Amino acid sequence: MLRSLNIRDFVIVDNLDIDLEKGFTVLTGETGAGKSILLDALALVLGERADASQIREGKNKAEIAAIFSLEEPLQSVINAWLEEQGFVTEDDGATLILKRVIDNSGRSKAFINGGTATLNQAKDIGAYLVDIHGQHAHQLLLKTGAQRDLLDNQAHLQEQVAEVKKLYQHWQTAKKQLELAIHAGESLQKEQERLTWQLEELDALAPKAGEWAEVEAEHSRLANAARLIEGSQNAISLLQEQEGHAEELLAKAFNEIEDLAKLDSHLEDAKIAIESAQIQLSEATHSLNRYLQKIDVDPERLQEVEERLKELHSAAKKFKCTPDNLPQTWEEIREKVHAIRDSQDLAALEKNLQTTEAAYRKEAKLLSQARAKAAKVLEKAVTDAMQDLSMAGGSFSIQLESLPDGGPYGLEQIEFLVAGHPGVTPKPLAKVASGGELARISLAISVITSEASQIPTLIFDEVDSGIGGAVAETVGKRLKELGQAHQVLCVTHLAQVAAQGHQHWKVSKHSESNSTISQINSLTRQERVEEVARMLGGAEITDTTRRHARELLGA
Repeated sequence: MLRSLNIRDFVIVDNLDIDLEKGFTVLTGETGAGKSILLDALALVLGERADASQIREGKNKAEIAAIFSLEEPLQSVINAWLEEQGFVTEDDGATLILKRVIDNSGRSKAFINGGTATLNQAKDIGAYLVDIHGQHAHQLLLKTGAQRDLLDNQAHLQEQVAEVKKLYQHWQTAKKQLELAIHAGESLQKEQERLTWQLEELDALAPKAGEWAEVEAEHSRLANAARLIEGSQNAISLLQEQEGHAEELLAKAFNEIEDLAKLDSHLEDAKIAIESAQIQLSEATHSLNRYLQKIDVDPERLQEVEERLKELHSAAKKFKCTPDNLPQTWEEIREKVHAIRDSQDLAALEKNLQTTEAAYRKEAKLLSQARAKAAKVLEKAVTDAMQDLSMAGGSFSIQLESLPDGGPYGLEQIEFLVAGHPGVTPKPLAKVASGGELARISLAISVITSEASQIPTLIFDEVDSGIGGAVAETVGKRLKELGQAHQVLCVTHLAQVAAQGHQHWKVSKHSESNSTISQINSLTRQERVEEVARMLGGAEITDTTRRHARELLGA
């Protein structure tokens, strides 16, 4: 669950630390006080895109940190994800810290347990932790794609959907390969001939990985052999042979210092350094002698190496690559030739098409069966909820319309149907539901799908707009029930919903030093009475509205 949210210099929030509890928490306040700003801040640590305009005016950066407490089985899942992604665990894996920092240039950084993270990583881990139902969720319900996703998520079919999508892509690729082979004709044959000629030329050349660097080094050595021999001999003479050579001078210096070091130990380091220099000089002389034994002037080998250099350089120019990349070019051309040959094997391509289509349809049928089963469960649950939301006698159903050719999401198109009154034929949601009915149905679906969710923290941002009275009280009770199994946060303008909260936070704003600042406070029992009364009665709070507020809170 979300344990705390810390916000610094975000929009109109200067410095805010919120400690949250389990159960159902409501957030209320005047319009524009900053209720949704808190949810926007949380969305940022969960990977939403940032903008420099979100930094409080006059400040250089905004910081948001969210601390989550983890319990099994989610704790094991999160810790396995952290290990896989290379992040550390906190508090024996029972705590997770997400942070986001935005600077005034618009750049932002995300952190997971102190380690730098990408936005995709923040989104991935956030999907395990928080589910936000926005105030415009009912508008998404009008899209068939969103309806399909909602049903699949409710039934935990995401992995099956991903597998069906992958198999569909394999099937479509096989279909395109067969079509290409059938229609390519003469142009493909010419391409094959051109590539085959190139492959034969490179087969004859047979360039090896790293060969260009080796041949260049050998050419440099052979071409400068005489100079290398002469220079090495001169170095040996200076080190060991000519009068006053280095070895002789070092020996004299060592003898001098060796005797003096016996008189003063401070010269011991100098003696050791000279002795080391003698050893190094001796090794250098041996190394030069060995080099001279191996190197030789070889005009024939030099000619061979020069010829190989020319061949490699010429081939690189012809194939428009560097000599170093000739082996890679050779392999790429070989793969293209094999691919064209394989693509011309129509029998094999037709068999591959049949195999991939069969695999797709088999998995898609299993998905269809799971969807049909899940649809019946969701239909009943939403229909039952509608009876408590001033839609008595109404019904909700899900139509799975078959798609003969299938698609990336399966063999059916999914559409939500609703009948607002008894005896009416269910019709598509977009055509029959009024704004208020759509809001109520959307809310019912949100609550029902959340009940089956494994996500610990559920947030409802003004999803109760468009309802009121007894319906609002019913919604509040359902959210309170939901708070028994989840941590539920709800931004609301309805007193009937606010009165059901286990905890009540009030968001307010005030002016300070010519700037507007938002703040949040946990309300006491009496303060809750005043706030619920305000929500019931508006600007002027009377004894009647206070009494009504107490009744709501008492209930």
